[in-house]
Amino acid sequence: MSEQPKTANDHYDKVSLNLHKEELQVSKKWIETANVTVYKKSYTEEKQILVPVRREELIIEKKILNSEGETDKNIETIRIPLREDRIEVTLHPTLLEDVEIYKNQYEEIKQIIETLKEEKVHIETIGDVKLTVNNQLL
Repeated sequence: MSEQPKTANDHYDKVSLNLHKEELQVSKKWIETANVTVYKKSYTEEKQILVPVRREELIIEKKILNSEGETDKNIETIRIPLREDRIEVTLHPTLLEDVEIYKNQYEEIKQIIETLKEEKVHIETIGDVKLTVNNQLL
């Protein structure tokens, strides 16, 4: 608030003015700007591959001979499985990525611009006034 101007005609013996100025005061407050949740998630994928499989069998063929020693068209075949490949599927984890998660603090400089007010005394004179400041005539 500014006070009303005082003039010599107001008949004051002593006039007191309170002069003010604004000072800049800066403070900081540490606030949370984000919240982060970190977790692992598994995804499934069906994979199809073709695997050759071996089998071993014992084959017995019976050929019926006729009286002339020739083979008849009747052939009896017996198959006995002896060995075969059995497929075993094993899953083992393989390292895909090594992910590091850490916090980092850094400092930057931000420029703040504010306009500060300051009150000063102004003296207006009318007529032939001799002004002295610190006992020196101006």
